[in-house]
Amino acid sequence: MNHHRDPVVTTAQGAVRSLRQDDGTAAYLNIPYAAPPRGAGRFAPPRPHEPWNGVRDATAPGPNAPQSERKLGSIDMSPYFGSGWSRGEDYLTVNVWTPASAAAANGDLPVMVFVHGGGFVAGSTCSALYDGSAFARDGVVLVTLNYRLGITGFLDIPGAPANRGLLDVVAALHWVRENIAAFGGNPADVTLFGQSAGATIVGGILATPGAAGLLRRAIVQSGSGLGAFTTEQAARVTEAAAAALGIEPHADAFADVSDERLVEAASRLAGIDLQTATHHDPLIGLSPFSLVLDTQPAETVGAGLGADVDLLVGTNTEEGNLYLVPVDKYDTSTAEDVDETATRSHPDPARLVETYRKARPEASHGELRSAIMGDALFGAGSRALAGAHAAHPASATYAYEFAWRSTALNKQLGATHAVELPFVFDLAQLPQLRGTGALLGPDKPPTELAARMHGAWVRFATTGNPGWDPYDTEHRATMRIDTKWTQVDDPRSQERQAWT
Repeated sequence: MNHHRDPVVTTAQGAVRSLRQDDGTAAYLNIPYAAPPRGAGRFAPPRPHEPWNGVRDATAPGPNAPQSERKLGSIDMSPYFGSGWSRGEDYLTVNVWTPASAAAANGDLPVMVFVHGGGFVAGSTCSALYDGSAFARDGVVLVTLNYRLGITGFLDIPGAPANRGLLDVVAALHWVRENIAAFGGNPADVTLFGQSAGATIVGGILATPGAAGLLRRAIVQSGSGLGAFTTEQAARVTEAAAAALGIEPHADAFADVSDERLVEAASRLAGIDLQTATHHDPLIGLSPFSLVLDTQPAETVGAGLGADVDLLVGTNTEEGNLYLVPVDKYDTSTAEDVDETATRSHPDPARLVETYRKARPEASHGELRSAIMGDALFGAGSRALAGAHAAHPASATYAYEFAWRSTALNKQLGATHAVELPFVFDLAQLPQLRGTGALLGPDKPPTELAARMHGAWVRFATTGNPGWDPYDTEHRATMRIDTKWTQVDDPRSQERQAWT
């Protein structure tokens, strides 16, 4: 019997019924992969979900992690962040998209598991950008997942395990290993991919010994292999969070606080100085939450962890624009702003600024400030991860740079953070992405770019090769993705070297 004609699939916890879609794919929404995080359980490792009787309806989106609304100035980021917090405790869930074809029943399709971004405090599987239909249409079983965010997910609290949101992602990978064959997927052929905070989590999982063997490939889109806080930095955030809530900095005290109060307190933690005698703030003040590790993922990968996993890693050409253009800080940037950004992110800021000025003689202060921000947040840490991985030839390393410029906000938004996502998911045609204040701008985005970029991701997940030369520490081959695709060696090498 081919279970894809019958929209019911039986998982280890119970049966689920899907939504049949017109395009020959099936979507199974809101399937639990771990128990609901309640009370003290919010600060414990993820635990298995109770089995259920009968058939669970998997046709409607479920709740997501507690979070506050996110606004980014004059750009509409709702397709990215979704509509905020959908309440309900049973939110450690996955959505699964599968092809409805008979061939899928053999359990031999490649599987892709996506980890959303949102600064470790926002985002969910409900966001319009994470519809997996195009992947299913192209013969991939696509899984998206929710994980704990903010204080419950990432605050480093005495008496609780660190990086609970990352532990949730590992639990979801275990769920995939156990259940995905029932959806037509091959549990030995899993590609974990993520964007922004989600990409930093993917790098963290590459460097997690307990996750070895759960994934075959990984894609890091605008993340950082150098994005983790030290335990000393994290302790400052914990102290501030406990003070904001008027409680002792211990898991037992946090366990008594409601989700509403935790979300509210998290939104008041911005701007803590995390500069220590030995370390800069890797998120340059943008988020008080990240992974907490005393060894950065890039260093752990350099020591050989994740050496058997193929890796595709890249950033966008103008990552920093998202943090400047929509809040009217790009055109108004001064030389002082450039210096201040460099001081926040580098031990030798004067030399850094000089390197960027020399490499970009025509650049405005806004462009220089954005370029330094982009490298501080994503570029330097992505190159460090690619280089560390490429030092172990047991698997392949590939690099890309996404250079297509959005014409949003008077053509200034450019090739900014998150603008590659609609192309990866082949959703560039979504109406809510079009307009002067929408992510892709008022002009019609190039449909062939979406088809080709989405195709490269599918090809990497299927074969381990996205369609260009591997990255090594000698040539650093990088595919520059725009309406034309150009392979370049070591793009902006002076700027790259300024960070090492």
